[in-house]
Amino acid sequence: MSTEKTIQTEIGSYISTVLRQHFGKGPTSVYVTLNRPFITVHFRGFLLPMEANLLKQNETKRVLETRDLMMEDLKPAIIQGLKRVAALEVKELYADWNLEKKTGMIIAVLDEELDENVLKWPDGLDEKAFREQLEQASNKAEKIPGRTETYWLSDRTVLVRRSEILIRIEKALIRNGFTEELKIAKRPLEHEVLQEVQLEAALNRRISETFLDWNFDTDVSYIVFLLEPNHP
Repeated sequence: MSTEKTIQTEIGSYISTVLRQHFGKGPTSVYVTLNRPFITVHFRGFLLPMEANLLKQNETKRVLETRDLMMEDLKPAIIQGLKRVAALEVKELYADWNLEKKTGMIIAVLDEELDENVLKWPDGLDEKAFREQLEQASNKAEKIPGRTETYWLSDRTVLVRRSEILIRIEKALIRNGFTEELKIAKRPLEHEVLQEVQLEAALNRRISETFLDWNFDTDVSYIVFLLEPNHP
């Protein structure tokens, strides 16, 4: 097994253990994509019995708030844990959930230089058209980002980094302590506008899942698109 494959296995095992220890239940499967300086951890079969009951009572907001708060508390421990088990220096962590599909995503950004040649897009795909559709979606929700970067992590994983995305009212809400409320409001809105633009046409692929999260302190957002297999 290659070193990178070994690291991916260790990351997957560690994240499964952390989720089980802190949420009381681990995912049924974990899939790790490592393409430095980015790591994505996609997990399936992750929904607690109590959460399932809350969802039946239309308490989605409550479930998301609880998960977000727990992940915020867990981030320092996960950063230290990844350093211990895989010798990875993690700079930032992001997370998002798809409660309907019982899936989730953790995005780790390593404290390493980014090599755009490694993360470049396959020939024949129009990265510029994809970026333009992303900016159109961002403009529907708030404004065109100051910068939109798109990275091809694997045949099934596209990562997007947007910076300078917050508008003045959002910055005011953050200053006044409404960070979680803003995240809960922005999450479904962002998912909605991403579905309204022609991302799949630009990729010439079906998108199976979309995950996104923000760092409001640095005015940065990450999006991960999981793609359907590319059948010949």
